[in-house]
Amino acid sequence: MQHDEFIGQVQNRARLSSRGDAKLATRATLETLAECLAGGEPFNAAAQLPRGIAEYLRHEYAGSGERFSLDEFFRRVSQRESVGLPDAVHHARVVIEVLSEAISSGEINDIRSQLPSEFDPLFEAGSQGRMRVNT
Repeated sequence: MQHDEFIGQVQNRARLSSRGDAKLATRATLETLAECLAGGEPFNAAAQLPRGIAEYLRHEYAGSGERFSLDEFFRRVSQRESVGLPDAVHHARVVIEVLSEAISSGEINDIRSQLPSEFDPLFEAGSQGRMRVNT
């Protein structure tokens, strides 16, 4: 998947008004995800993404393996994106859905294996419908 296609998919599925908003949602979600992952995992995922998007997984705290809840994940995305929590939850779901299509299923499984089971709905619910979270 190319950069423009990834951002376009996020923009379309999240119903965002601009590509800039889609980039911000993508960055907020992937930067937060990279903090949850340990070792080289964010860099392994980044290797399968187009330049620009890959960089969101390669920041200063990427690979730190910080442990936090799914609720905290959404709060951090909300803060980074400067949007309300319901929008951040929806945007994160969209970004994770597009990420799951852009990288190999093996890499997604590697990512999921490092996250607590409470993150499973984020990867399984997709961008449509309801997702039960405790936010």
